[in-house]
Amino acid sequence: MKLSMPCSSPSPPSTTTLQWLSLVAIIWLQSINGTNTNFPAYSSQLKELLSISQIQLNNLAFASDAGKLFGWFSGLASLYLPLWLVLIIGSTLGLIGYGVQYLFLTHHISNLSYWHVFLLTFLAGNSICWINTVCYVVTIKNFFSHSQVAVGITTSYQGLSAKVYTNVVDAFFSPHKNKARAFLFLNSVLPLAIALLVAPILRETKKNTSNFSHHYNHHNYYYGFGVVFVITIATGVYAVVSSLEFVSSKISSLGILIGILVSLFLPLLVPISVKMNELAKSWHENKEKLRVYHYTLEENYTTSTTNEVKESEEEGGKEVCVREEIGVKLMVKRIDFWLYFFVYLFGATIGLVYLNNLGQIAESRGSSNTSSLVSLSSSFGFFGRLIPSLMDYFHRGKSRISRPACMVALTAPISCAFFLLQNSTEISLYISTAVIGVCTGAITSIAVSTTTELFGTNHFSVNHNVVVANIPMGSFIFGYSAAILYHKEGHNSNITNDHGQCMGMNCFANTFKIWGCFCFLGTFLALILYARTRKFYSI
Repeated sequence: MKLSMPCSSPSPPSTTTLQWLSLVAIIWLQSINGTNTNFPAYSSQLKELLSISQIQLNNLAFASDAGKLFGWFSGLASLYLPLWLVLIIGSTLGLIGYGVQYLFLTHHISNLSYWHVFLLTFLAGNSICWINTVCYVVTIKNFFSHSQVAVGITTSYQGLSAKVYTNVVDAFFSPHKNKARAFLFLNSVLPLAIALLVAPILRETKKNTSNFSHHYNHHNYYYGFGVVFVITIATGVYAVVSSLEFVSSKISSLGILIGILVSLFLPLLVPISVKMNELAKSWHENKEKLRVYHYTLEENYTTSTTNEVKESEEEGGKEVCVREEIGVKLMVKRIDFWLYFFVYLFGATIGLVYLNNLGQIAESRGSSNTSSLVSLSSSFGFFGRLIPSLMDYFHRGKSRISRPACMVALTAPISCAFFLLQNSTEISLYISTAVIGVCTGAITSIAVSTTTELFGTNHFSVNHNVVVANIPMGSFIFGYSAAILYHKEGHNSNITNDHGQCMGMNCFANTFKIWGCFCFLGTFLALILYARTRKFYSI
């Protein structure tokens, strides 16, 4: 029985509209927040401009990831400061970190040493954590019962960042001479510009606890997510297709960029349609109230409340469950935390290190399409982050999907991809990059929900930043060892150029074997974590 809401009850429409607007704002933020993912597109040129070795270049890639070591500062800040202020602080850190480097490369600042650049890159990497923390907190609190769906959709757009930045550079800047400067300039100003734009609407919405509101919002959620999924998938398909060489050669860079920008504005259709639906519903309810007596409305409300709650429970599935609420001090004493930590380290983190070194890997193999390869990895990473949300969306109302089991299924293909890279063909490079991009993106998306389910939501902002501290650790260990092997092979090989760059399959062959073995170990650890948490996910 459909029900008219009493006049005295707070109206849910404005709340749900603001929720969807906040989701669109987070999508825009995430689509430009992956500033570290475009590093491979200009790393080779940066190496020449700074006259540094491969090891020093790897240190800069590590510095960007090392900023996550202090990501817990943003978690603490989100507990005590307004979220809009946390967002502005994060984007300002990025402005300083990348902006000063840009001024140095354009000769507006002189006497900047390599270690100054290292510290600035570290600061820029930390800025990403601040923006991510705001995005995660708002998403989880505004869509608590659908947090994996919402988080997966929004984080998938971070996988699109490299594609966005690469297309902007190709469309408006010289493709060769100023690439490094262009990327650094965009990395510094674009996140701050978007942060200032969305800060007024990026907030935690007030929860409406009425049964009618719960039933009303439940249908809005699945309608809204369904539309956003269609838009997001279409965006991902467009990103992948436009990254293919035979397509990108026929369409101008500006044309591809316009298509991406249009796709980023399309999610606005959801809050607009929700608002229009709410206005129409409100008009209909007011018309009905003129013809129905007050006591009849009250009677209908009383008799149907129980049915509404039951219907909502039947359609809505299970609420988000957590094993327990624990703080970081207790979390680091748990075996499950360390299993989870090393699964992430030997899976997604190694994948990220590969993507950070993609420029040098493609260069050593003689590939001239580095930008296309980076865009491809970004596009497949986009889909990878989206897949867990799709699974949760179509799996609603059933038993929960085991996150550790998903990690098992995702870490194993990464291991296989590294062994496939032993093949010297161009197609093996593209296939492996696509597989690593998809699986790395999916694990990154799953990790947010895994942290909340295993350790609770109350301390999520700090706990998750501790978990992702494995990224800078892995970036240093795996990246530094890869650089040493690269340097060693460059000396042993006769195929080197004037800049000391190693050319040939041997440059990264041993690195890929080592990474593949570590990913296999990560798969085994994920199996152990799955066995330990199987009861929890079967509830």
